[in-house]
Amino acid sequence: MNLFYEDVVVGTTYTTGTHKISAQDIADFCRLTRDHHPLHTDEDYAKKAGFPGIIAHGLYGLSLMEGLKTQLKLYEDTSIASLGWNDVRFKTPILAGDEVYVEMDFTAKRESSSRPAGVITEAVRLCRKDGTILIDAEHISLIRKAG
Repeated sequence: MNLFYEDVVVGTTYTTGTHKISAQDIADFCRLTRDHHPLHTDEDYAKKAGFPGIIAHGLYGLSLMEGLKTQLKLYEDTSIASLGWNDVRFKTPILAGDEVYVEMDFTAKRESSSRPAGVITEAVRLCRKDGTILIDAEHISLIRKAG
């Protein structure tokens, strides 16, 4: 799709395809990040903590949000940089077996003060297939202008 700054319309919503989270996904994130906390690796421990089983790292969910958004190819050739994530809230535990998708809305845009580009703001939500919001966050990006 390759949206340039000028193409971004505040209020537009996009929804990604789904991804089914597996126990292997959670284990792989443990290995990659070296975070082997028992909430993510020990089912009995997680159950004693009040969860139905092991839970995914919140940061795995946040990373997955960006990956699913990237599959939309909104900024395939126009993205310059992610400027950060704000107001990240882990609202509901992510479990192996959850089928998730991302819903995002453009909430603001402004021209960059430092370069010929635009700063866009997205409200981004990772949702379980039934619509339950798992993670809610705001993402700021720098994208190219058309001219």
